[in-house]
Amino acid sequence: MKHSRTFDIVSIAVVAALYVALTTAPGLSAISYGPIQFRISEMLNFTAFFNKKYIIAVTIGCMISNFMSFTWIDVIVGGLSTLIFLSLGVFLFDRFKKQYFLNGLLNRAFFYFAIFFSISMVTIAVELYFVAHMPFFFTWGTLALGEFLALIVGAVVMDAIGKQVDLTR
Repeated sequence: MKHSRTFDIVSIAVVAALYVALTTAPGLSAISYGPIQFRISEMLNFTAFFNKKYIIAVTIGCMISNFMSFTWIDVIVGGLSTLIFLSLGVFLFDRFKKQYFLNGLLNRAFFYFAIFFSISMVTIAVELYFVAHMPFFFTWGTLALGEFLALIVGAVVMDAIGKQVDLTR
Protein backbone atom coordinates (compact mmCIF):
# COMPACT_ATOMS: atom_id res chain seq x y z
CA MET A 1 0.00 0.00 0.00
CA LYS A 2 1.39 3.35 -1.03
CA HIS A 3 1.12 6.22 1.39
CA SER A 4 1.56 9.93 0.97
CA ARG A 5 4.08 12.45 2.14
CA THR A 6 1.32 13.80 4.36
CA PHE A 7 1.13 10.39 6.09
CA ASP A 8 4.89 10.53 6.73
CA ILE A 9 4.70 14.06 8.17
CA VAL A 10 1.76 13.16 10.40
CA SER A 11 3.37 9.96 11.66
CA ILE A 12 6.61 11.83 12.41
CA ALA A 13 4.60 14.48 14.26
CA VAL A 14 2.72 11.84 16.27
CA VAL A 15 5.92 10.09 17.38
CA ALA A 16 7.55 13.44 18.25
CA ALA A 17 4.46 14.43 20.24
CA LEU A 18 4.47 11.09 22.07
CA TYR A 19 8.11 11.63 22.96
CA VAL A 20 7.33 15.09 24.36
CA ALA A 21 4.30 13.81 26.29
CA LEU A 22 6.22 10.88 27.79
CA THR A 23 9.06 13.20 28.82
CA THR A 24 7.21 16.24 30.12
CA ALA A 25 4.04 14.76 31.63
CA PRO A 26 3.60 15.45 35.35
CA GLY A 27 5.39 12.76 37.30
CA LEU A 28 7.47 11.65 34.35
CA SER A 29 9.12 15.06 34.00
CA ALA A 30 10.60 14.66 37.48
CA ILE A 31 12.77 11.78 36.26
CA SER A 32 13.43 13.05 32.73
CA TYR A 33 16.04 15.76 33.36
CA GLY A 34 19.28 16.30 35.21
CA PRO A 35 22.15 13.99 36.15
CA ILE A 36 19.85 11.10 37.06
CA GLN A 37 17.36 10.35 34.29
CA PHE A 38 14.91 7.63 33.37
CA ARG A 39 13.15 8.85 30.23
CA ILE A 40 10.35 6.48 29.36
CA SER A 41 10.17 8.34 26.03
CA GLU A 42 13.52 6.86 25.02
CA MET A 43 11.70 3.65 24.10
CA LEU A 44 10.58 5.51 20.98
CA ASN A 45 14.19 5.32 19.75
CA PHE A 46 13.32 1.80 18.63
CA THR A 47 10.75 3.09 16.14
CA ALA A 48 13.73 4.03 13.96
CA PHE A 49 14.51 0.32 13.53
CA PHE A 50 11.10 -0.09 11.88
CA ASN A 51 11.35 3.03 9.70
CA LYS A 52 14.26 5.45 9.51
CA LYS A 53 11.92 8.46 9.24
CA TYR A 54 11.40 8.11 12.97
CA ILE A 55 15.00 9.23 13.56
CA ILE A 56 13.72 12.71 12.72
CA ALA A 57 10.64 12.22 14.90
CA VAL A 58 12.63 11.21 17.98
CA THR A 59 15.17 13.99 17.40
CA ILE A 60 12.41 16.61 17.15
CA GLY A 61 10.70 15.19 20.23
CA CYS A 62 13.96 15.27 22.18
CA MET A 63 14.68 18.85 21.15
CA ILE A 64 11.20 20.07 22.07
CA SER A 65 11.39 18.22 25.41
CA ASN A 66 14.79 19.72 26.12
CA PHE A 67 13.31 23.22 25.88
CA MET A 68 11.87 22.35 29.31
CA SER A 69 15.32 21.66 30.75
CA PHE A 70 17.44 24.12 32.67
CA THR A 71 19.37 25.39 29.65
CA TRP A 72 18.82 25.92 25.92
CA ILE A 73 22.22 24.28 25.34
CA ASP A 74 20.48 20.98 26.11
CA VAL A 75 18.27 21.50 23.05
CA ILE A 76 21.34 21.59 20.81
CA VAL A 77 23.53 18.99 22.56
CA GLY A 78 20.69 16.56 23.27
CA GLY A 79 19.19 17.01 19.82
CA LEU A 80 22.46 16.53 17.95
CA SER A 81 23.44 13.58 20.15
CA THR A 82 20.09 11.93 19.47
CA LEU A 83 20.33 12.52 15.73
CA ILE A 84 23.92 11.27 15.45
CA PHE A 85 23.83 8.31 17.82
CA LEU A 86 20.34 7.13 16.87
CA SER A 87 21.31 7.20 13.17
CA LEU A 88 24.59 5.44 13.87
CA GLY A 89 22.95 2.88 16.15
CA VAL A 90 20.33 1.95 13.56
CA PHE A 91 23.05 1.69 10.92
CA LEU A 92 25.26 -0.53 13.12
CA PHE A 93 22.66 -2.84 14.65
CA ASP A 94 19.76 -3.10 12.20
CA ARG A 95 21.19 -6.34 10.80
CA PHE A 96 20.50 -8.07 14.16
CA LYS A 97 16.82 -7.08 14.19
CA LYS A 98 15.52 -10.59 13.46
CA GLN A 99 17.71 -12.23 16.12
CA TYR A 100 16.56 -12.82 19.70
CA PHE A 101 17.95 -14.19 22.90
CA LEU A 102 16.67 -14.93 26.42
CA ASN A 103 14.10 -17.31 24.93
CA GLY A 104 12.85 -14.73 22.45
CA LEU A 105 12.32 -12.01 25.06
CA LEU A 106 14.97 -9.57 23.88
CA ASN A 107 15.72 -8.42 20.37
CA ARG A 108 19.48 -8.55 19.81
CA ALA A 109 19.56 -5.29 17.79
CA PHE A 110 17.64 -3.49 20.52
CA PHE A 111 19.96 -4.86 23.22
CA TYR A 112 23.12 -3.82 21.38
CA PHE A 113 21.58 -0.43 20.68
CA ALA A 114 20.72 -0.01 24.39
CA ILE A 115 24.37 -0.54 25.33
CA PHE A 116 25.64 1.74 22.55
CA PHE A 117 23.18 4.55 23.24
CA SER A 118 23.83 4.35 26.98
CA ILE A 119 27.54 4.85 26.39
CA SER A 120 26.69 7.84 24.17
CA MET A 121 25.37 9.61 27.26
CA VAL A 122 28.95 10.82 27.56
CA THR A 123 27.87 13.82 25.48
CA ILE A 124 25.21 14.79 28.02
CA ALA A 125 27.64 14.18 30.89
CA VAL A 126 30.12 16.56 29.23
CA GLU A 127 27.35 19.13 28.80
CA LEU A 128 26.33 18.85 32.46
CA TYR A 129 29.97 19.03 33.55
CA PHE A 130 30.52 22.34 31.78
CA VAL A 131 27.08 23.92 32.17
CA ALA A 132 26.04 22.75 35.65
CA HIS A 133 29.44 21.76 37.12
CA MET A 134 28.26 18.18 37.75
CA PRO A 135 30.94 15.58 38.45
CA PHE A 136 31.71 14.03 35.08
CA PHE A 137 32.16 10.30 35.79
CA PHE A 138 29.35 10.06 38.34
CA THR A 139 27.00 11.90 35.98
CA TRP A 140 28.01 9.75 33.01
CA GLY A 141 27.44 6.63 35.11
CA THR A 142 24.00 7.67 36.32
CA LEU A 143 22.93 8.86 32.87
CA ALA A 144 24.16 5.67 31.21
CA LEU A 145 22.48 3.44 33.79
CA GLY A 146 19.16 5.29 33.57
CA GLU A 147 19.31 5.25 29.78
CA PHE A 148 20.13 1.55 29.68
CA LEU A 149 17.27 0.63 32.01
CA ALA A 150 14.78 2.79 30.10
CA LEU A 151 15.92 1.30 26.80
CA ILE A 152 15.78 -2.31 28.02
CA VAL A 153 12.21 -1.81 29.22
CA GLY A 154 11.49 0.02 25.96
CA ALA A 155 13.07 -2.76 23.91
CA VAL A 156 10.61 -5.32 25.25
CA VAL A 157 7.63 -2.95 24.94
CA MET A 158 8.46 -1.66 21.44
CA ASP A 159 9.24 -5.14 20.11
CA ALA A 160 5.83 -6.33 21.32
CA ILE A 161 4.12 -3.28 19.81
CA GLY A 162 6.03 -3.77 16.55
CA LYS A 163 4.62 -7.31 16.30
CA GLN A 164 1.06 -5.99 16.62
CA VAL A 165 1.26 -2.65 14.77
CA ASP A 166 2.88 -2.02 11.39
CA LEU A 167 5.53 0.54 12.33
CA THR A 168 7.29 0.18 8.99
CA ARG A 169 4.83 2.52 7.31
